[in-house]
Amino acid sequence: MDIPGQHGAMTVSGQPDSPATPEIIVRDYAESDYGACRSLWAELTEYHRDIYGDPSHGQVTGLTGLFDRGMSGEVEPVVVAAAARNRGIGRMLISRVAEEARARGYQYLAIRPVARNIAAIRRFHAAGFRTLGGHIDLTMDLAARRHEWLPGASLHDLDFDY
Repeated sequence: MDIPGQHGAMTVSGQPDSPATPEIIVRDYAESDYGACRSLWAELTEYHRDIYGDPSHGQVTGLTGLFDRGMSGEVEPVVVAAAARNRGIGRMLISRVAEEARARGYQYLAIRPVARNIAAIRRFHAAGFRTLGGHIDLTMDLAARRHEWLPGASLHDLDFDY
């Protein structure tokens, strides 16, 4: 039995009423346990869906997260399965994160899409992200690329590639 975050190792012998039970060792989590722990988490999720009568059974279609940055929050990532896109799921995820950020009393909520992801930028703008934050990543390209930068981004009357 592996419990991430637990310290030390402990040996637990078989139960008295089942002498054939093998010895169980409780130990610290190791990186090599990731797959097994992920499978156990999936098993627990399915069990909870069964006991609560949740009909979705494994149909996770989107994911988002909210990082605490003190008086503000940052949304990262926002992912919707390709087969489920254009149904408003991303908008629902952003709405839920914004609701949580307000409940936590954050003054700001930030999101940092990749500059080339114009569709995401348009969707985030439509969802209410209309203020440029306190930082902008400027890049000086120092090496040959397998792609060409795209022209067309402008800020403060300065032209940028992206």
